[in-house]
Amino acid sequence: MNDANFEPHIVSFLCTWWAYAAADLAGVSRMQYPSNIRVIRVTCTGSVSPHHVLKAFQQGVDGIFVGGWHKGECNYLYGNYSTERRMTILSQMLDFCGIERQRLRTRWVSSAEAPEFIDEINDFIGVLKKLGPSPLKNEQAKMLA
Repeated sequence: MNDANFEPHIVSFLCTWWAYAAADLAGVSRMQYPSNIRVIRVTCTGSVSPHHVLKAFQQGVDGIFVGGWHKGECNYLYGNYSTERRMTILSQMLDFCGIERQRLRTRWVSSAEAPEFIDEINDFIGVLKKLGPSPLKNEQAKMLA
């Protein structure tokens, strides 16, 4: 589906210390990025449970972005390694369930990498626009009808 009017809804779980700080720096620096991203600030990406991701998809979100500090440099030592393993397995589960794995993106950025953060978000939005609305949105609409 390639609807020209489609604007994906994205939930992003961002590490307080690094990815959230990059998003904040982007805002303070007046760098432009789409407003269809909703930020959930987490202490560490290691606290993002597959349940959180699945619940967001269940509610019709088109994509999930998980952002934290570069691997090996997490304030909580192994949080981002745990996140990477968890999200890799979760993306395989999504594929199995009929939700494209490209709808879940995990990236590592530092607090000084605001331009990189914006590039990642814009690229992710481009991927989601090509994929179209979440297949679960159609299921939700059927259940409500």
